[in-house]
Amino acid sequence: MNITPEMIRETIEMFLFLATELTLLFLVISYIVGLLQTVIPPKKIQQILSDKNGKGYFIAGLLGAITPFCSCSTIPFLKGLLRARAGFGTMMVFLFASPLLNPIIIGLFVVTFGLKVAAFYFVVAMGVSVIAGIALEKLGFEKFVKKEAYEEPEKKGCGSSCAQKKVEDSRWLKVWKSTWKDFKGVLPYLMLGIAIGSLIYGFMPTEWVASVASGSNPLAIPFAAVIGIPLYIRAEAVIPLSSALAAKGMGLGAVMALIIGSAGASLTEVILLKSIFRNQMIVAFLAVILSMAVMAGFLYRFFF
Repeated sequence: MNITPEMIRETIEMFLFLATELTLLFLVISYIVGLLQTVIPPKKIQQILSDKNGKGYFIAGLLGAITPFCSCSTIPFLKGLLRARAGFGTMMVFLFASPLLNPIIIGLFVVTFGLKVAAFYFVVAMGVSVIAGIALEKLGFEKFVKKEAYEEPEKKGCGSSCAQKKVEDSRWLKVWKSTWKDFKGVLPYLMLGIAIGSLIYGFMPTEWVASVASGSNPLAIPFAAVIGIPLYIRAEAVIPLSSALAAKGMGLGAVMALIIGSAGASLTEVILLKSIFRNQMIVAFLAVILSMAVMAGFLYRFFF
């Protein structure tokens, strides 16, 4: 493969763009979650995401569907849920559903592929997310969450003689310090994932992807699902790119698998999850996303 100046330029531009965007997203979302934790008691969050009657799983899925988070910006919110001691199964449902069902992706699906395909995508992604959350909880995968992920931000109380304004100022400052501490901890993982993803984005030719993942190739759908994970694509770009690949000959089932793989489990997200989960949980997470992508691809080919 000949390396062209355009490839290098696209790689550098993607790295700078993602580094800036994801840094801001991580800091903003972490800070908002921290503020919410000071207002909403952990018991309230536990109650909302309670899975005693099975409703918590679907509530978590709907919560993920209405939050415009990409796969990476879901992580700060997940950390907040962990610290609030929300149900493990419901947290997993949120982790799977949030990047896949955000309003940006659903809207682009409707515009690009039509309402019927968008509805099919929503049902599959929501259904698998809920089933996976229940299964992982029943199988005891909560033990693979690192203990430090549950740790509350350090709280330094104020004496009773402090004025109310000082108490409020202290709360804002403490949340920011906790946010910044979290960010410094994941920064090396974040930059590494962005660097690798940008290199793949800049140097992987779309014509080659389309030829390997054509409709006549029986392995096209699994292949598209696998390459979707390291090929980090923003929600606003994944569907237009998939549309272009379909125009070049990629089968629509493979397109569906590519969208789920890339939007549901980017390489950057997997690296960030290492700060929360042990390897067994990372493997389970990838298995769920890959299974969802492959199943959706074959079901789409069968029904459409």
